[in-house]
Amino acid sequence: MNWQSARSVLCVRLDNMGDVLMSTPAMQALADALPGRRLTLLTSHSAAALAPHLPMVSRVLAWDAPWARHAEDQAAPAPGPEIAACARWLARFRFDAAVIFTVYSQSPLPAAVLCALAGIPLRLACCRENPYTLLSDWVPDTEPGTQPGQRPRHEAQRQLDLVAQVGAIPRDTRLRFRVLASDRTAVAGRLAAIRAGRSGPVVVVHPGASAPSRRWPPARFAQVAHALAVKAGAHVLVTGDAAEHDIVRAVCAAAGHARVVPLAGALRLGEMGALLEAADLLVSNNTGPVHLAAALGTPVVDLYALTNPQHTPWQVPHRTLFADVPCRYCYKSMCPQGHHRCLEDVPAAHAVQAALALLGGAPDSMPAVELPWPGALAAAAPRQSDAGPAMTEGHPIRHIPHDEADHVHPWH
Repeated sequence: MNWQSARSVLCVRLDNMGDVLMSTPAMQALADALPGRRLTLLTSHSAAALAPHLPMVSRVLAWDAPWARHAEDQAAPAPGPEIAACARWLARFRFDAAVIFTVYSQSPLPAAVLCALAGIPLRLACCRENPYTLLSDWVPDTEPGTQPGQRPRHEAQRQLDLVAQVGAIPRDTRLRFRVLASDRTAVAGRLAAIRAGRSGPVVVVHPGASAPSRRWPPARFAQVAHALAVKAGAHVLVTGDAAEHDIVRAVCAAAGHARVVPLAGALRLGEMGALLEAADLLVSNNTGPVHLAAALGTPVVDLYALTNPQHTPWQVPHRTLFADVPCRYCYKSMCPQGHHRCLEDVPAAHAVQAALALLGGAPDSMPAVELPWPGALAAAAPRQSDAGPAMTEGHPIRHIPHDEADHVHPWH
């Protein structure tokens, strides 16, 4: 068995919806590399909701891996029997190959053990330390770079580079999300009712995020919503899931404008995609809707907590707003310093300016600033009110003999 004849491929992406979306260009490249190839995605229960919207995937299997963090804080079963049961389940599908997608702070080895137990002969992943026989195809993980100024790749590029090592070269590197006709129809009716014949752009504001460390203050979102309703005549739709009713209501109440409308818990995932497809702009914390908007070509103002440098909006007009801090790239769900300054120090006025620039089709009216990186030649983003909006840029396989790296990054 080799990759050129592997027709049934398991893609393993065990974290969140946004991570799956950022892996869609690589999965599309895998699907296109061999006529008749069928992809199965193994992902978390929360990300499995993407199943109808991933055109390159034939089947989605939902499993909450015991080595990954999940939204539901519930008592987990003993990991050994759970992993063994999942391996038996996967073995029934008789996969030819598996591709394990991880960010650079994650180890692929638990998933590699799972795939080996399932009898999958070809197993590809980036790995910092020598996996020996756990991976048939090992791409040594060199991120973050050891040379001064060597920035980590964007998450989407990292996965594209991974699958390229087994001959999967993309024709199109954009993120993917399939909007269903029924969702378009439902959203068109909702928008017509909200507009009530009035003109003006549609702006989606998404003030929630699964991790508290990635949440800009709701009062700032309210200021932005009010300013866009007044200055741009925008219809501002404030979105969130059912658990975010309170924050959405608070944003709308503080905005105090009839064109600012709450939609918490009102949209299914497919309808959220249809809404973002129809919208002129998204203003959001760095969370799933940012990557959904990128997949649909909708410009984004991204309130970007400096928890991870790889997850900025991909191949879509955007402005990424942050304040530089010494504790950047902590990979934490809660701010370990307690001050949350990477977002707290971003004023609402900057988000309004970025939104108006993107709505007016003149993003160059605000200069782009790259995310800061130690030793980078480009100037780091200034702190506090001087912090400008940032805009991002867009390994050979070794078959085992290789020195082990000196440490393993934990699954975060």
